[in-house]
Amino acid sequence: MMRIALGIQYDGTAFSGWQSQPSGNTVQNVLERCLAKFCGMPVQTTVAGRTDAGVHAVGQVVHFDTSVVRADYSWVRGVNAFLPATISVQWAQQVDETFNARFDAFERTYYYALYNHPVRAPLLEGRAGWVYMPVDVELMRLAARHLIGTHDFSAFRSSECQAKSPVKHLYEISIETRGNFIHFRFRGNAFLHHMVRNIMGCLIAVGRHRESLEWIVMVRDSLDRALAAPTFMPDGLYLAEVAYPPEFKIPAPNLSAFLWSDVWRNH
Repeated sequence: MMRIALGIQYDGTAFSGWQSQPSGNTVQNVLERCLAKFCGMPVQTTVAGRTDAGVHAVGQVVHFDTSVVRADYSWVRGVNAFLPATISVQWAQQVDETFNARFDAFERTYYYALYNHPVRAPLLEGRAGWVYMPVDVELMRLAARHLIGTHDFSAFRSSECQAKSPVKHLYEISIETRGNFIHFRFRGNAFLHHMVRNIMGCLIAVGRHRESLEWIVMVRDSLDRALAAPTFMPDGLYLAEVAYPPEFKIPAPNLSAFLWSDVWRNH
């Protein structure tokens, strides 16, 4: 047996999230079915980060064990021949048997694209979040500073979250504007279920002057999800990149076809 790692991109709009479900309509279900067809035997994957229904990925990483021997390019082209247009293997490589896509990751980056305009844009449906009222970007930047560092993020945690600890370290929340778009980058050691979307809801509440800077500090320290803003829509959320120790030589994500790749590179 040998261990193979894959870099995956997907449009999560039509899927019920990453994790396998009885309905079979998840990214994991589809990927494993296609891997099984290519390998001629069942395949079970381990993923770097589970994504919710409607959430996309540019730099998702998985690993699996198999006795099937193929060249790296064959894994890419062969598996993609079975996958639907909404999922694609970007790279493949054999890794050390100790590599674990989930537990060896020491940093994850999420990206949120927000369209801020009085009228919704049909061509952005599923690709970007939308807020029709003006928002104060500088006020959102000030609010975001209160979430940087090591905190108990229970107030931004879904009731369905299975993480052992709500304590996470956020290294960065950057907010950039480009025309009618506001681009958010969240970088941390790990994230709780719905954590980014719950933070987005709170930042937007502050940006719309519905809540104060003191309020977001109060929410953070309360550890009470009921005091925070509602969970924001998944449409504009992308798992951007997962970082691993250099000895594993995991490739950086391929951004060339990403809708906002120019913005991302400038972050």
